[in-house]
Amino acid sequence: MSLTEFSGNSVLVVDDEPMVREVVSAYLIRDGFSVTEIGDGQEALEHLSERPTDLIILDIMLPGTDGLAVLSHVRSRTDTPVILLSARGEEVDRVLGLELGADDYVVKPFSPRELATRVRTVLRRTSNTQHQGRRLDFDNLTIDPGLREVRISGRAVDLTPKEFDLLFFLASSPRQVFSRGQILDHVWNSSSDWQDPSTVTVHIRRLRQRIEDDPGSPKRLVTVWGVGYRFEP
Repeated sequence: MSLTEFSGNSVLVVDDEPMVREVVSAYLIRDGFSVTEIGDGQEALEHLSERPTDLIILDIMLPGTDGLAVLSHVRSRTDTPVILLSARGEEVDRVLGLELGADDYVVKPFSPRELATRVRTVLRRTSNTQHQGRRLDFDNLTIDPGLREVRISGRAVDLTPKEFDLLFFLASSPRQVFSRGQILDHVWNSSSDWQDPSTVTVHIRRLRQRIEDDPGSPKRLVTVWGVGYRFEP
């Protein structure tokens, strides 16, 4: 793997612990990234309003404007990839972060090398703006990989890049059951050893809210208990 692969890509590291920022930045700079360090949420929002970035590493627990508020603000305006940093006891906040559109999360204490690897993985995935494949049509549901567009009865459905990737992956193999580990491997390009399988659960729930007539009794994204999920055409 070439360390110059992402040379020039910018990463914003937002954490109120100087040591965390310093260590993370050192690993990313070694890999060719341009890194900006910020210690609080409000300053991060001000920075982003003036200077877009390619990826954000964002601590949940920040003084003043916390990480979830920053994430919500970012998602209302852009699809910039966001990796959350969270303490081990903040499971509820991690789940909320995924629901708000975070692309990944890392639990403290963490390996800086692992975090740098996740940054590269997320950027590879999100930088691929075109999916190979044909348009998928299922009654009133259309999934267009070229336009990265989903429509229900002609109405455009607003999905995050990750939600689109997940839906397209499942819909490309109708009725085939995939475990959460398989979905992590194919959609997140991440081993379940690194990524919590609940990530898939959260994104399936969000997708159901967007494409199902009754998210509580889904007809498209079906749970196969004890196994995983399948898409019903």
